[in-house]
Parts: sequence; C-alpha cells; structure tokens
Amino acid sequence: MTDTIISPDNSLPRGHLHVLGICGTAMAAIASLAKSCGWYVTGSDSGVYPPMSTFLQEQQIDAFEGYDANHLQPRPDLVLVGNAMSRGNVEVEALLDDGIPYISGPEFVGRYLLPNRHSIVVAGTHGKTSTSSLMAHVLEQAGLQPGFMIGGVPENFSGGAKLGTGAPFVLEGDEYDTAFFDKRSKFLHYRAETLILNNLEYDHADIFPDLESIKKQFQYLLRTVPSKGLVVVNGEDEALADVIGRGCWSKVVRFSEYQRGVDADWQWQALAEDGSQMRLWYQGETWLETRWSMIGRHHVANGCAVAAVAHAHGLSAVQVKQGFETFLGVRRRMTLVGTAKGVAVYDDFAHHPTAIAGVVASLKARLLEAGRLWVVVEPRSNTMRTKIHEQRLPGCFLGADFVRFVPPSQRNLSEDEVLDAEWVCRVIDADAEVLADAAAIIDDICTKSREGDAVLILSNGGFEGIHQRLVDALQGNG
Repeated sequence: MTDTIISPDNSLPRGHLHVLGICGTAMAAIASLAKSCGWYVTGSDSGVYPPMSTFLQEQQIDAFEGYDANHLQPRPDLVLVGNAMSRGNVEVEALLDDGIPYISGPEFVGRYLLPNRHSIVVAGTHGKTSTSSLMAHVLEQAGLQPGFMIGGVPENFSGGAKLGTGAPFVLEGDEYDTAFFDKRSKFLHYRAETLILNNLEYDHADIFPDLESIKKQFQYLLRTVPSKGLVVVNGEDEALADVIGRGCWSKVVRFSEYQRGVDADWQWQALAEDGSQMRLWYQGETWLETRWSMIGRHHVANGCAVAAVAHAHGLSAVQVKQGFETFLGVRRRMTLVGTAKGVAVYDDFAHHPTAIAGVVASLKARLLEAGRLWVVVEPRSNTMRTKIHEQRLPGCFLGADFVRFVPPSQRNLSEDEVLDAEWVCRVIDADAEVLADAAAIIDDICTKSREGDAVLILSNGGFEGIHQRLVDALQGNG
C-alpha cells in the first residue's frame, strides 16, 4: 500500500442523486461521500429529525420529510434505494413506473467510490465496527489519509464516513442483505482486496434460516478477493475454517490467542489479560507491546488482526503502536455516559450472546472488587427478541451482581417465538428480573445502587433514552 493521492474517477457520470431512507446511518454516510465526489444530493425519509437532520444540513443536503412522488421532480439522474425500503413505498413505486435508474447503497459504494482505491473490508459477526475504526485510525496516524465507511462513530473522527485522499478505503462489511431487489450480503459489493474475518456465528434470524446460509455468503465474499489480495482470518474460529476450506484463492494470514508452549502454525498471536495491555507475536517473535484505552480480550483480537494487515502493507511496529495508543474507541462501545453519586453508567451496543459475555467480563475485570455490576438488557434486535439464543443467554452474565431485562417486543412474532426473558432471569446466577420499562429500571437502580457500582446498559437502539435519564435520576434531577 502506498500513500498515493486519489482523485475521484471523473470518467464516471455525476448528477442529481436522490436517496430513499437518507436518515439511516449508512445511507446518510453514503450521501455525504457522494456529495464529496461531486454529486448533487437530495433525499427522503419517514423521520427527518436530529441528530441526522442536523448532520445532513451541515453537509448541505436537502432531506424531505416523508415519501412523495413529487420528491422525484425534477427527475434525478439516479436514485439510491435504502435497505429499509420495500414495494408499496410511494417513491419506490414512482421510480419504477417512471423508469428512473436506481441502485442500492452498497452497489453505489462499489461502483462510484471504490475505483482506484484499495478496499479493506472487515467482516464477521462481532467486532466489525471496532476493528474497522481501529484500522482507519492506524492508517490515518501513519499518514496514509484513508477513506472509510463505518457503521458507528469512531471517537477519533467526526463521523463514520470520510472520502480521504489516500489509496486505502476501510469498510465495515455487513452480511445483512442489500435491498429489496438484491438479497446478496452488502459486503459482496465492496471489492475487497484486503479482508479481515474476525469470527462467524449465527445471527440475523430475520433473513438467515441457519448458520450454513451465512457461510455461503462468506464463501461468495472470498470468491471476490483477487489472487493478489490478502485474507486475515481468526485461526481459532471453526466456522471460518470451514468457509476457508471450501475455497480461497488469496494469501491467508491467521491470528490467534497466544498459547504458551504451543507451536501454533498461525503467523500472528496475541496475549492479553483484561485487554488494556497486549503483546503481539509475529512468526514466534515479539512484535509489539503496548497499553491502550480499550478493555476486553476481544479488543486485543481486533488489534491483532489490524496489526497483521498493517504489517502486510508496510507499516512498522512503531507506527502501529502509535495508532493503538491514540485510539479512543467507538461511540456506544463501552461508552461512559456519566457518573452520578459514585455510580458509573455505561452504554454498549452488544446484542448477541458472545458480544454480551465479552463486554460483561471486560467491565467486571475493570471493576475488580471495587463495586457491583448492574447489567440492563433491552432484547431489541430481530434475533435477540426470539428464542434462538435463549439457552445461551443465562451464561452471558458471569460476574454480574444484578441483571435487569425489559420484555422483548412481540412485533411480527407469534407468542411461542418470543424470548422468555422471565425464564432467562430465573436461570441467571445473579439477582435478575424482568421490569416493565426503562422507568421501572431507573427507579430500581436509584433505590438499590450504591457508590462504586457500575451500570452497563446493552441495546442496539435508543432504549427510551434510559442512559442519560438514569444519570439525571441518580443526580436527583430526574
């Protein structure tokens, strides 16, 4: 990889781009990148309000409230159709009836943003946002001026997307489907030349019937990586080993957790305690030792993958170390919302058993014996609110002193398909119960918490604004 300065490919047409679902995180990011490339951008969404409306205003992008066929006048040159759009939407129907050219967000990225760039794609069930954010920051610190598109907000940058002027472009490779007219995984459009595969488990029960169907999408992804490309893979993940074994035409570099006295054949190994410090080995020799602001063994695994990519592209251990030590993490990934009356309130996006277990163990390791750990769960995702992971959930809270759930939504599910949160709480080896809503949980914590406690709130949504409401209530302002 070089620090070649990239100019937009002027051979590709530019014009008026209209974005359906523009207030979605990914679509707003693509809209801002498109504008940086010279497109005139407008959009529509059912809910145009802060903070996304403010972000779009700052980008000088006009966003219409609601959907109306008149939003397609004057006729745009191209319509970007968001993943949330479906047949029956009035603008979808109008663009189809009028024969207006349309495209999905991921395909737009591949066709218009990635030519002349070196695409670095981070894929896997867990850790995509954190790993891609770390990758982008390490490259930025090394002076390579990367572009990136990440499904979160890296704290080292002002947002989750940047065009950049250097050759590398880092993408969070989501396996979710692309659009109502394209059921391939999004990452198949990203033209990966360097691919990080962190892990692979069953998720997204709303579109994948089983793990095998997800493996097939990862198989297809491997088929898109050129023979001169690089695949950096977690060598301890059996599902990934199966996928790699079905066919890989690129160089493969493996990483794993360090096992003392074991002659592993993986090129990269990492050793961590609570994750706040790490040692990385390359081909059996110590390559890097450092401390950083992250906690959790899973973050060290992410760092090991990033180091392997950075090394393969010519960065030194000193450059990688500098990137690690200045990395500030990702918003909503163990983010400290505030502390009141000695009680610290954390926000985290975890919504899968593996991710929940990892973040709970990480925060407990930080607390040591200093305080008690409360874990609050909103089972909100299309997988978490079903019974699919029900048997695994009780074992995810080892070390927690208190666990509180709110009831899962039954939306589009039959009663026997919905997660039995009451059963989960009965099995958990802690003080665990289901409370009616965020208000009930706030009252409970305010009554029973004490100085030195930590509250970890887990949700992939807004959760009724519980985070700041809890801090305010603990301060006596609620």
